Amino acid sequence: MDIGPVPWLGPLLLVSLWASSAPASLLRRLGEHILRFQESSALGLGLGPDSVTLPKEGWLEQPLDPFNASDRRSLLQRYWVNDQHWTSQDGPVFLHLGGEGSLGPGSVMRGHPANLAPIWGALVISLEHRFYGLSIPAEGLDMAQLRFLSSRHALADAASAHLTLSRLFNVSSTSPWICFGGSYAGSLAAWARLKFPHLFFASIASSAPVRATLDFSKYNDVVSRSLMNTAIGGSLECRAAASAAFAEVERRLRASRGARAALSVELGACGSLERAEDQAELLGALQALVGGAVQYDGQAGAPLSVRQLCRFLLGDRGNCRGNCSGPAPYRGLRRAVQVVTHGLGQRCLSISRAETVAQLRVTELQVSSVGDRQWLYQTCTEFGYYVTCEVPGCPFSQLPALPSELELCEQVFGLSTSSVAQAVAQTNSYYGGQTPGATQVLFVNGDTDPWHVLSVTQPLGPSEPALLIPSASHCLDMAPERPSDSPGLRLARQKISQQLQTWLGLAKESQVRGVV
Repeated sequence: MDIGPVPWLGPLLLVSLWASSAPASLLRRLGEHILRFQESSALGLGLGPDSVTLPKEGWLEQPLDPFNASDRRSLLQRYWVNDQHWTSQDGPVFLHLGGEGSLGPGSVMRGHPANLAPIWGALVISLEHRFYGLSIPAEGLDMAQLRFLSSRHALADAASAHLTLSRLFNVSSTSPWICFGGSYAGSLAAWARLKFPHLFFASIASSAPVRATLDFSKYNDVVSRSLMNTAIGGSLECRAAASAAFAEVERRLRASRGARAALSVELGACGSLERAEDQAELLGALQALVGGAVQYDGQAGAPLSVRQLCRFLLGDRGNCRGNCSGPAPYRGLRRAVQVVTHGLGQRCLSISRAETVAQLRVTELQVSSVGDRQWLYQTCTEFGYYVTCEVPGCPFSQLPALPSELELCEQVFGLSTSSVAQAVAQTNSYYGGQTPGATQVLFVNGDTDPWHVLSVTQPLGPSEPALLIPSASHCLDMAPERPSDSPGLRLARQKISQQLQTWLGLAKESQVRGVV
């Protein structure tokens, strides 16, 4: 069922996206910031004189519990439509699946799949993930509601949306639907083809971490390698400087109360560093800052690149802007913190574990604009993905350790470590991990992206292709094209287009035979 605008949701749009938040969510805030930047740019381009049609916003009434027919409760789910390239009712439909955040109108205007739509006359639809953005139940985010939040529920929503939107837009029953998604939504795109092959003809899964894992120590393995990658501005010296900077932070944390107070001021922390749990939060935030520079390297809207970070860590005394206390790598890390916090509109770096827990426990809608509580719930009940640095050779601090990460599941949701471990195992059993077995899914990854180690980077068969883009970061293939794009990225986009052409050719043959 399609309905009009929902008045009670409107005020959520006014919530500050960069409100004080847990350091552990810094990566998510970077991702949200970059996505908003790119979507805003896309809308700016879409509103130009050559624009034919603006994206349309719509709402679907979805069952809150699609697996229980006797439960009549419903959820309002937002979607966006760009039909300016749609040439015929039997043309393809490109379904852009949303992930763990808000999805705006720019999602159907620029980047792929929007860039590919004119070639094949496709209808482009984006579907916001349940419990994120504005697609949140009015009852809030308590545990009674959150039990209806999972990847399985999201896939049921995609299947339901396929049927409802086909009727609403009079899409031909022979039209092939192609799923697109990046990051967690990339996994959803692959799984949509796996679980509903009769509805979705093919999928493009970008940076999709299809293997759940409790201890994601390999994340920092990739970060470490990327800091040495000369193609993106890294070097052996940069990696060594990063390690030295973290060692200096830890040395100051172990020193006197005065040293910790000075450290708090110099790194722009929001509070005191006297508690051990807050010191671990600080170190986690600094790791996320360095990891974010790698994960989103070279992307429009990213406040810090690997090249800039390395220049800071190895730079001269100009980096400290008049206060040159401490060794150069430490001063460079300070400068990196300033650049990122300023870029995200944050006054200081949140390091209070108690505040983190308190914020994650709040169930009211107005404080959940970026979905921290919801995503933590999904990591505790499905995926894990807890980034650690406890293995030998990791260049950062060993804090926060895995037990600290898992403790949040207990403190916020009452979920034990054993239940989280069991949930991760069940997810891999249900979807197949890195061998999902879905045909006509193209996995696209960048080797700079730390998440690629949980994805599919080698073809699994003739109908299970994969692309690994040299020196490319997280979901970079999905970003709007730029003059600075590398030859490897341009070639990858060509291969994506060619693969899509092959699949749509197969779909056309099936249409002719009348078997789709």
